[in-house]
Amino acid sequence: MQGAPSPHPGLSFGAFVATIAIIQTIVALAIDMMVPALGAIATSFHLGDGNQRQWVIAIFVIAFGASQLGYGLVADRFGRRKLLLGCLGLYTLCAFAAALAGSFNALLAARAAMGIAAAGSQVMVTALIRDCYAGRQMAKVNSLSFMVFLGAPIIAPSLGQALLLVAPWRAIFVALGLYAGLTALWVAWRLPETQALADRRPVAWRPFRSAAIATLRNRTALGYTLAAMLLLGAWLGFIYSAQQVFAEIFHRPALFPPIFAICSISMALAALLNARLVERFGMRRLAHGAMLGFILTAAAQAGAAFAGTDTLWHFAIIQTAMMFSFGLLAGNFSAISMEPLGHIAGTAAAVQGFINMLGSALIGIVIGLQFDGTLRPLALGFCLCSLAGFAVVAIAERGRLFTPHNVQQEI
Repeated sequence: MQGAPSPHPGLSFGAFVATIAIIQTIVALAIDMMVPALGAIATSFHLGDGNQRQWVIAIFVIAFGASQLGYGLVADRFGRRKLLLGCLGLYTLCAFAAALAGSFNALLAARAAMGIAAAGSQVMVTALIRDCYAGRQMAKVNSLSFMVFLGAPIIAPSLGQALLLVAPWRAIFVALGLYAGLTALWVAWRLPETQALADRRPVAWRPFRSAAIATLRNRTALGYTLAAMLLLGAWLGFIYSAQQVFAEIFHRPALFPPIFAICSISMALAALLNARLVERFGMRRLAHGAMLGFILTAAAQAGAAFAGTDTLWHFAIIQTAMMFSFGLLAGNFSAISMEPLGHIAGTAAAVQGFINMLGSALIGIVIGLQFDGTLRPLALGFCLCSLAGFAVVAIAERGRLFTPHNVQQEI
């Protein structure tokens, strides 16, 4: 007896997960490889305000989040493959333009364009997963791809720092462009179209508005999207200010890549653990437990920061524990928020991506720009965002935490 046909002909399950993760790493590399170079960029363009360097990362994330909504208009019309290839090609060109930037404003413009191109690839990837899988299988794909994706943060800062040893900071953008170009070639060669013709929707404001409203009115989808936004916002606050934290507070900038790698490994291990446990225990039990762990570790960091007793190694251990919790809940949050919206997956992915990334980017830059030479703004940001995220999840679930159930209700 033959099994069910593959939802992605020509690609095994493992190859599909790897392809998804490779595409997702484009965003991680664009962010994490830049962190070691922020000091060199600030020096190159003679930036007066020390916090101004954070905009090299922040403008990418803001453009990435803001532009996702526009892709929702076309995500369910032309199929996934063509749009994905177009976005990868545009990203490649913009990365090379950033390498040639003659001023800080020109660099920020190229970075914004990179964010816009990367947004399309992310929307397509989310829709690709939902085209092929649902429920706990979708959560498993999310966790496995997230685990592979986390290989980028493990090595990206070290790659960026290694390039700076042999070449100027512009070489990092050349490397980013080459990576995206090679990814486009792989997609063109192996990835099939996953969207059924029956699910294609016309490019028109009214159908998009209808699908967007349906996405926003779903209590579960909106609640988990907002909670993910809050937690990611706190994490971005750390990314934006990480170079200053290690250089100005701990005076050990060379330790940022290995410590960040340890944090990323902890997230990867958590994602792998989640992939093994989610079909047994369910998405909600794991996600809600991980949120409590995140809150407790954030509170421990805030206590040490405000008491003035935080050390480099205490900070590293706390960050690692928080990132383990984040890795355990990230795939589940994504799967829960998308589960009721399979019939409008492309538009839903765009709307959720817009809220999640734009909101988290703005939260992150607010936290990052508060950097004052201490860990207090960052610790307070983690604490407040995690508590608010837990409250939003509790509201979305009507207080029924840790309880597996199918959510089909809309407000």
